This record gives sequence, C-alpha cells and structure tokens, in this order.
Amino acid sequence: MHGDLPHSQPEPAPAAPLARRRAGVCMHFSSLPAPFGIGTLGGPANAFVDLMVEFGLTVWQFLPTGPTAYGDSPYSPLSVFAGNPLLIDLEYLSREGWLHQCELASLTTLPADRVAYEHLIPLKFRLLDRAAQRFAEAASGAAREDFNAFLDREGSTWLHDYALFETLKRRHQQQPWQLWDVPLRERRADALRAAVQTAEDEIRRIEIVQFFFARQWAALRDYARSRGVYLFGDMPIYMAGDCAEVWSGQHRLQLDALGVPEEVAGVPPDYFSDEGQWWGNPLYRWDTHAAEGYAWWIERMRHACRHYDLVRLDHFRGFDSYWAIPGTAHTARAGRWLPGPAHALFDALQAALGALPVVAEDLGMITADVEKLRDHYGFPGMKVLQFLLEEPDFSLADVPENCVCYTGTHDNDTAVGWLSTGPLGVSDEQQRKVEIMHKINCEEECLSKALIDMACRSDARLVIAPMQDFLGLGSAARMNVPGRAENNWRWRMLPGQAAAEIRADVRDILVRTGRA
Repeated sequence: MHGDLPHSQPEPAPAAPLARRRAGVCMHFSSLPAPFGIGTLGGPANAFVDLMVEFGLTVWQFLPTGPTAYGDSPYSPLSVFAGNPLLIDLEYLSREGWLHQCELASLTTLPADRVAYEHLIPLKFRLLDRAAQRFAEAASGAAREDFNAFLDREGSTWLHDYALFETLKRRHQQQPWQLWDVPLRERRADALRAAVQTAEDEIRRIEIVQFFFARQWAALRDYARSRGVYLFGDMPIYMAGDCAEVWSGQHRLQLDALGVPEEVAGVPPDYFSDEGQWWGNPLYRWDTHAAEGYAWWIERMRHACRHYDLVRLDHFRGFDSYWAIPGTAHTARAGRWLPGPAHALFDALQAALGALPVVAEDLGMITADVEKLRDHYGFPGMKVLQFLLEEPDFSLADVPENCVCYTGTHDNDTAVGWLSTGPLGVSDEQQRKVEIMHKINCEEECLSKALIDMACRSDARLVIAPMQDFLGLGSAARMNVPGRAENNWRWRMLPGQAAAEIRADVRDILVRTGRA
C-alpha cells in the first residue's frame, strides 16, 4: 500500500482518429437519456453510439469520468484513475444477477431532464454496495477469474490505494484526508495495515464496483469500435487536493507536513478578471517527477490510452510554465510564473508510449513558447467559434487544419444562449447580434445549425459541437457556468429529442463538407 509505481511495458499506440476530416459531439455520460436518474454506460451509451452513426458523427467527446465529489464536478474527482460509480448501468448488473429488477424501483421517481445528485447518490450507492456484496459472496468461474485479473492489473498502481482512501473517507464522515488521524494522514505502514485488516470486506466491495465500471467500459469501447466511433476523453492537468492520488503520492506535490498545499494553481489577472483565477489545486514537485523518470505521468497517460482513442490535455499551457499562487493567498494576484516540465515530460511519455493521441487545450493567454511546445509534438490545438466570432477581424481561414474546431465547449453557453446574452461589457447588444449573424450568414432561428455548418466548412481536421447545439437548445441546457458553485453538470437529453429532421439536417452538412 504505497504510492510507488511498478515498471510496466508500453502498450501499442491506439488508432489515429484524426487521419481524415471528421465530426463529433461533446456529450457527457451523465447527460444521456436513461432510466434511473442519470445517463450511464451499458445500454444508454450503446444507444448513443447508434444515434451518432445516424447523424454521421464518428468522435464522441465527454468529460472526465472519475468519481465526483464536491459540487458534482467531473474536474474535481476523488481519483484520476478510478471510474465514477454513478455511471454504472444498473440494468446490466440486474441481467448479471447482482441486483434484482424490483430493487431498481427506488430510482424510477428521479427526474429525466436533469441529474438530481442529492437524491441519486445515496440511492445508487446503496444498490451498488449490495451488488458488490452479492458478487463477493457468489461470483464463480469466469467472472471471478476476470475480477482477479483486474486486481492483478490495476491493484498496485491505483486500485488498492483508491479503495482504502474511499473506505477511510467514509469512516471519517467524508472529511478531507488532511483532517484524518496523523498516522493515516502520513500513511504510516502500521496504520495502513491495521486499517486494511479492519475493513477488508468494505475495501473489496469498492474494488468490485470499480470492476463493474471497467467491464462496462470495455464493452462500450468494443461496441464503439465496431460502429466506427472513436472515444475522446479528458485529462485535467491538476488533481483536487482531496484525492486518492494526492494522499498516496504526497511527495510528488508541493505539500507541507500537514498535507496543505504550499502553492496552488490558478491563472493571473487578465482582460476577463482583475483578480485572476484561484483554482486551489496543489502543484506538482516537477523535480521529483523528473527524478522518477515521470513514471506517474507515464502510468496516467497509459491508463488514459487504454480507455480513450483521443485525450484532451487540459490547461496545456501549464506544462510550459504555470502560475504558482502562495497557499496562504486569497486571490491569484500574488502568484508568479514558474517553468513547467515542457519537453522533458513529453519526451518521456513518447519514449514509453509512442505517438501520443493528445489534443492540447490551448485556450486563453497562450505564449509563443506554448505554441512551439504544442507544435513540436504535432498536437492539435483548439479553436472555439464562440470566441473567434467576437473578434472584429475574424475569418474562417484563421482555423488551421491541425486543430479541433468547436462551436462551444462544456464551459460555454449553448450557441442559442450565447447569441442572446453576449459577453460582459458589450455596450450595443443588438449591434453585436447583427454583426455575428452577418459573419455566420444566417437568421437567428437557424443559428445552431449555421454555426455547425461553419465549423464543418473550416479546414480543421476535427469538428466538435455540444449535443445541445445539435438540438438547438437555449441557456437552460447549459452544462456548466464557470465560477458558479451549484447547479452545474445536471443537464440531460430527453428520449426522442434528436428528431429525424435534426439527424437528417446534420448528416446533410457532414456529407456536403466531407466529414460523414
């Protein structure tokens, strides 16, 4: 039970989804139409793959899939390796015999148009624990062999530490690990052994739930490949402070003796914010990672490549240089720029794993050095039409081939909402709308379709639109409002919402622009 990493062989490089012009959709699993309160793997995910094929889309982008905690944000998971139990398909577990169909009734009253996390979480976790208990007591044959193989493959790299971390959080009333008893906080060997001995059954059930997730994910990966659909995942650069991998690898982060960050992540003041952005994530000790040959990052990227065909590397700018804010500061103003690992990290990753299927999230204030780092490895960058169209001299020719062109991202308003609200500080809102509609060359009621058409006509090798834009939805369907602590990540698509007319219109655009 420790944070050290075993040496393992590199896996073959995945297929290259950007070898030709493609189009895709951004749609998180939680937003899928599904019974029982939330979208899931299994049947709902397979049905969405089928829907994508009807649209003519071949790349499915989604948000991080780790276990969520504070504010239900996929970007603050309790582990960067584990899967989110809320995304497990319960009907699949019922068909396997680990749950009874009648036991799912408690979830049938949950709303279909949003995720009511406060009601869903206790109900679903109770059922998952019950299914894991039955598996532990009754699994035999191939299922038991598959589980043991899963333990052998994942146990020492992350699974055992994660399961113990989750168990200890429950026993400490979900308090952050920094507030645990000192021997557990400091991961003293005798304290860890005693904790494991007194919680073996609970730890095993958590491991079994992760096994359920892994099996359902593998089945989705196989099904998506059989239908020609690529999976596009998301890797945040930083970890939440209360995270299994922070607890198990404290020496790799800038933490003091109490586990409190000495410096935290964020971005400096800019045109959009006088105070900058204070994120609060602990920063890495890059010298320690270098001394270890970047083994933790290699394992993290290897894990991502097992699950995804493409990986969006969030805040790519931070790998060149990052904004370090003193842990005692209350705003980002007090920060300073420090050099990141840059080429040393990506050279190590490529030496271990081969060509990296990475898309660099290079939005915001990007320097020439960041662009050189991105281009040195041939990573596609990102262009967002909502941002570009606010520029007075925008031209579609400014969108290069080696990029992913978005109508908007999960952090943006929907296309319809964006046109109606606009950025802060606009003095003549009506004039702005007229200018944007002129650039897009459409009427307001056709905005979403016209914006998708514009993106598809660009030179970008891959075009992505949020599902809300394919459906032409307004601000009520927005996934996230950055800076807002509550009521994010809840939107869900309704069954039958992607009408035949919408599918036909999108497919026509994709055929005409060579992306179907």
